[in-house]
Amino acid sequence: MNKVILMGRLTRDPEVRYSQGSEPLAVARYTLAVNRRFKRQGEQDADFIGCVAFGKAGEFAEKYFKKGQMISIVGRLQVRSWDDNEGKKRWSTDVVVEEQYFAESKASFENNRSQSAAAAPAAPAKNSGADGFYPIDESIEDDDLPF
Repeated sequence: MNKVILMGRLTRDPEVRYSQGSEPLAVARYTLAVNRRFKRQGEQDADFIGCVAFGKAGEFAEKYFKKGQMISIVGRLQVRSWDDNEGKKRWSTDVVVEEQYFAESKASFENNRSQSAAAAPAAPAKNSGADGFYPIDESIEDDDLPF
């Protein structure tokens, strides 16, 4: 079984390219900084893991994911090898994304982003609920709903 589940912060905005052909396919690449549970002296606090999302998942990443955002992914490990310009064998290990999720609310992300920036304070959130939840319009009749 080859299954990977990760949660971490994007180190930069996803880089998206489109394949050539009659039906171009989106290929999004991004790196997740995944915190380590335990830290040894002299080591970094996080692992930086390359991820690649294809098709609709790649388009979604391009549209909605931003640097610093906490996301969660489910996928599989893929190891590639190639010969570089000098004839040396090179290896790369990436996670091929099968599912991807937001792991924090938009309001939380915006607050974290504004606190880390040296710019002016961000405008207050426009929702009246807590943690990114919005009130629903209860005037909608639900008699026709199938459930």
